[in-house]
Amino acid sequence: MKFTQFQRLVQMMFEPDGQGGIRERYAEVDVSQMNPLVLAYVGDAYFHLFVRTRLLTYEQAKVQALHQFSAQIVSAVWQHKAYLGIEHLLTEREKGVYRRGRNAKSHAPRSASVAEYHSSTGFEALLGTLYLSGQQERLQELCEASFQIVAQAMMQEIKAKAPE
Repeated sequence: MKFTQFQRLVQMMFEPDGQGGIRERYAEVDVSQMNPLVLAYVGDAYFHLFVRTRLLTYEQAKVQALHQFSAQIVSAVWQHKAYLGIEHLLTEREKGVYRRGRNAKSHAPRSASVAEYHSSTGFEALLGTLYLSGQQERLQELCEASFQIVAQAMMQEIKAKAPE
């Protein structure tokens, strides 16, 4: 990043509060009113950290393998599968948050279909909402269920493709 770009970002994000600190523009935020892509941004970060931490129960020596494997698990394709697996566990309110995230305007990468990408955005928005609203127990429950669904689906895929 060029210094001028860095300067613009700092000026955009941080505003002096007049007392030597930085003014917080969004200290009190109603999570239900937040942009679903912002919720997905937070949910993606949380799920990635959850998966990385969870993988440590299986492997601790091969950091590169951990990185590659966690990146695979948190991909749009696998998050979409995770959502399909946990959908029956969700309340109507949680399904509404998912739909809001899924329907947000965004651009899908080439590594996933448009439907998978939008679904994963909805999944991430749900996780972000739970995180930001302090619903840690529910967040852990859904993340663990999602992790188990993805792990089992990955093992089944390997079995199905294995030569006999």
